[in-house]
Amino acid sequence: MNPKNLTGDVKDTSLTQKGINRIEWAAREMPVLNQIRKRFTKDKPLNGLILSACLHVTSETANLALTLRDGGAQVALCASNPLSTQDDIAAALTSHYGIPTFAIKGEDDSTYYQHLNSVLDFNPNITLDDGADLVALLHTERTDALTNIIGGCEETTTGVIRLKSLSTSGELKYPIVAVNDADTKHFFDNRYGTGQSTLDGITRATNVLWAGKKVVVIGYGWCGRGVATRAKGMGAQTIITEVDPIKALEAAMDGHEVMKMEEASKTGDIFISLTGGLNAVNTEHINSMKDGALIANSGHFNVEINIDALDKLSVKKQRVKDFVDEYTLKDGRKVYLLGEGRLVNLAAAEGHPSAVMDMSFANQALSTEYMYKNASSLKAEVYPVPKSIDKEVGKLKLMSMGIDIDTLTDEQEKYLASWEIGT
Repeated sequence: MNPKNLTGDVKDTSLTQKGINRIEWAAREMPVLNQIRKRFTKDKPLNGLILSACLHVTSETANLALTLRDGGAQVALCASNPLSTQDDIAAALTSHYGIPTFAIKGEDDSTYYQHLNSVLDFNPNITLDDGADLVALLHTERTDALTNIIGGCEETTTGVIRLKSLSTSGELKYPIVAVNDADTKHFFDNRYGTGQSTLDGITRATNVLWAGKKVVVIGYGWCGRGVATRAKGMGAQTIITEVDPIKALEAAMDGHEVMKMEEASKTGDIFISLTGGLNAVNTEHINSMKDGALIANSGHFNVEINIDALDKLSVKKQRVKDFVDEYTLKDGRKVYLLGEGRLVNLAAAEGHPSAVMDMSFANQALSTEYMYKNASSLKAEVYPVPKSIDKEVGKLKLMSMGIDIDTLTDEQEKYLASWEIGT
């Protein structure tokens, strides 16, 4: 299919100017990506590339798309979550910037997959994923679109888990760079970005006072650490549940209370799941929750909270505020599900701050360039971001902050590379 025949599918093009303003505002806080964009504009390293991206359609993502476009790529974009789209950004990308965007906040599942199929109709060479839905579709219903694929990038913990499973089973059809695993991504985006934006989303949806609340953080990976740290900083009593003994030990030594979910479900006021897994909040936990408990998810997919079980346990459900559904349980208790169990930081707020997405999307842009140059020499496996790219992003971020760091002398480098010198 000729890509020029596809112009996008957005909610309302009258939102275009608002979207332009927000994209430009976000760019102010993205100096690393801006530096890459200047080089890309000059050198055109992606010239001739067709790129299909399934990402959260936000003002920060727009700046990534513009960087890739200015590098010479033809970019098509769809949403990676039905509730994460910012409709004004989608309108601006499609109407003003010439990037076909298929995303409408609140779209149903049918429309969501229709949009995924639309970006694959461009016959891409490289995919960018946030959760691996594009890759999954390419490996099932859209194998016809694999013909021109040379590689891809994946940005989330959940997506990398899916892709490594596909690779381990020998079924992955093309090489993928795990952008999520770059130090300048998960150390900062997952910790500081998710930490701040998750609390922001819950606060916007509920106006809850965090001080004094018992906040149960389910999962102590980089995202969980960020959420727990910020909740504690707001005066909350933080409780961590974990299945990994090392992470649980770390949480305890970081000053959080650690217990089994069976016990935490009896005492928590706010529950936040960040596991990347299935049914972290399940029937037995809901049955134990106190009246008025808030339940939120900040993992990528809406499977971490068993919503089917919540429906079955309830005699009534009603929308009491935007992004807040009240479930009345059979014994009269009420619990509140936020953002339909989807990513609360994007469903009820604006996602991560631009300054932290600057590093994540710098990794995306440079990893796309790397894949385009090196795909022919890579096998159908999941690869880490090259250390040279990771360190370059870190250096550029420090420079943008006006921070200088030391470098090793020749003598120090020789010492670290040798074994002869001892006590």
